[in-house]
Amino acid sequence: MGRIKVNGVEKEFGAGEFPFNLSELLEMLKVDSATVVAEIGGDIIERSKFSETVIEDGDSVELIRFVPGG
Repeated sequence: MGRIKVNGVEKEFGAGEFPFNLSELLEMLKVDSATVVAEIGGDIIERSKFSETVIEDGDSVELIRFVPGG
């Protein structure tokens, strides 16, 4: 069981549900990695490193999505 904050909202995950890395978290949230900038603990994560960026219990994740249009 673990908790992380995503865009200021605390999310709780049961045993076996906690995302291992940033890519898994985005997949769970149904967010396309090509349309998002991610920050963990104040550090911007390069898109090429999403799958190797480990999510830990208590992390604070900010996701900024790009929306086309004007």
